[in-house]
Order: sequence, then C-alpha cells, then structure tokens
Amino acid sequence: MNTTKTRPDTIFAHLPHEIDREHAPWTELVREDFHVQVFEDIYPVTPGHLLFVPKHNTMGVLMAAIQDAIRQGQQGVESGEWDAFNIGMNLGAEAGQTVAWPHVHMIPRRAGDVADPIGGVRNTIPGQGNYRTGSYKNPTTPQQV
Repeated sequence: MNTTKTRPDTIFAHLPHEIDREHAPWTELVREDFHVQVFEDIYPVTPGHLLFVPKHNTMGVLMAAIQDAIRQGQQGVESGEWDAFNIGMNLGAEAGQTVAWPHVHMIPRRAGDVADPIGGVRNTIPGQGNYRTGSYKNPTTPQQV
C-alpha cells in the first residue's frame, strides 16, 4: 500500500491520497484521464461491466468517477449496446467490498438478463428487492444473521 500521507481533502482516512498503481487489482485498462481510470471488471456480472477508479482519494475525484460511469452507461443505452444499467459502490466489508480502494461499478443490463429486475440494486439483500411482493420485510430494526 502506498505510504503517501493523508491530505485534509482525503475522504477515506484509512487510505492514502493517491492509489498505489503497483498493487491495484485491475489490469485491463479501457481508458483514463487526469482523474479517473476505467477498467474492465475481471469478474464481470454482465458483458461490458466496467470499474471507474478515482486516481485520488478526494470527494471531487470520486464524483468525477460516478459521472463518468453514468455517461458511459447512457452512451451504451443510446447506442443500443445494452438496455439499461446499474451504478454501484461497495464500501466496507459488510457491503461486499474486497478491494481497498473506492471504485464505481457500471453494470450494463439487458432485457431478460434476470427474471425479475424490479428493485435493481435493492436485490443485494435477498428478498428485499421486489417490494411489490410478500417477501419484502421492512427493516425497522437490524436483523442479526
């Protein structure tokens, strides 16, 4: 991990200000600019699954990564490459984060790729995605597993 000191504008205090490119788990660079690198996900959920990786640990650069992901998703819809898309982040082990650097997933969606797409990212918790069915339970108090 990079030993660069944390700056005041750093948003994740446990991480350095800049990504340590030598230890990054991403390999297939699609494109990059001054703030963001875009990689193919090495474990894609669907064809076209991309990771938008901020080069710096700041809110402005993270927001640039989110904007880039949305633009890329919209371009894929407009070109007919996919029908829709999900944007997401996993922050913390309990949320499924396995890479210790913030990054944004852009996951293309196509008609019929799942039986019931209602709820989208809400499906990260089994049974909570489609709030129109009887399986949804209002989590007024956290449930222990």
